[in-house]
Amino acid sequence: MVVDPCTLSTMRLVYFGSGAFGLPTLERLASDHTIVGIVSQPDRPAGRGAKSSPTAAASWAAKNLPNVPTLKPERVREPGIVGQIRAWAAEAWVVIAFGQKLPQELLEGTFAVNLHASLLPRWRGAAPINTAILSGDTVTGNTVITLADRMDAGLILGTTTRSIDPLVTAGELHDLLAADGPDLVSRVLAEFQTGLLSPRSQDESQVTIATKLSKSDDDIDFHQPADFLRREIHALTPWPGISVQILSTPTIPLKLFRAKVGANIDQATEPGTILEPKSGLVACGHGTTLQILEVQPPGKRPMSWSAFANGRPVVPNTVMVSARELA
Repeated sequence: MVVDPCTLSTMRLVYFGSGAFGLPTLERLASDHTIVGIVSQPDRPAGRGAKSSPTAAASWAAKNLPNVPTLKPERVREPGIVGQIRAWAAEAWVVIAFGQKLPQELLEGTFAVNLHASLLPRWRGAAPINTAILSGDTVTGNTVITLADRMDAGLILGTTTRSIDPLVTAGELHDLLAADGPDLVSRVLAEFQTGLLSPRSQDESQVTIATKLSKSDDDIDFHQPADFLRREIHALTPWPGISVQILSTPTIPLKLFRAKVGANIDQATEPGTILEPKSGLVACGHGTTLQILEVQPPGKRPMSWSAFANGRPVVPNTVMVSARELA
């Protein structure tokens, strides 16, 4: 039986979230239900000036829900914070990219759900979108689960699926999955209201972990096969990005944004050699090639390789290396 969320009564909800991934869902929830409180991470230094800035969720709430109380605790488990949240008397809590584990004393007796950007139990953890691309997955999606003591180990309440295009970047896939969130979360809340939820356990034998990314992940090794490098470039765009140097005169720093696999060549060619400056074809390991499609020079917007190559001193057999090799 399909439940139409529009036919149901509004619910009193608390939203726990920090990142931009949950904003489309938060906007839908604010439209269809009553948000009685927002819980987000504290303001943190951000940008070149390291100015203290609110999270994406807190910023959206301040603009669009100015009369809704917002908490920004360093630790949500603090007794005073737990008491404030419970005093809001919500019927359900929605958790999306919050960044803190909710303690058991806060969860007891509460219907709380979490929207996670993978098809659990595959890719539990901090960077599921990036890891799905890097691992060569062809399908991903969202999962709504109950909250559990172990990370992303709750009961599955609903899923959506989406194919992974070979040219999609992590940033683009993030936005696509974020846009899929509102319908899924709304459906789960509607099924909760009508008693139609059918929770199912995750298959623990299929669990994989997506570890957190760091700035040091911006490295690249052209001795690897081209398809691995394609996945690496896309998985790490826009952050932390893949930084390279073209060893021309002068040396050209560059970030690689998008690429596709080219035809195989003689394995004797040095990996990193730019074979075709106009098309961006680069030699990689095992006799493979990578065609660079999109790049970003320092201080410039992302652009096509052809736009970048126009007028720049890139000649055949110039070598491209990881920026870390010259650090």
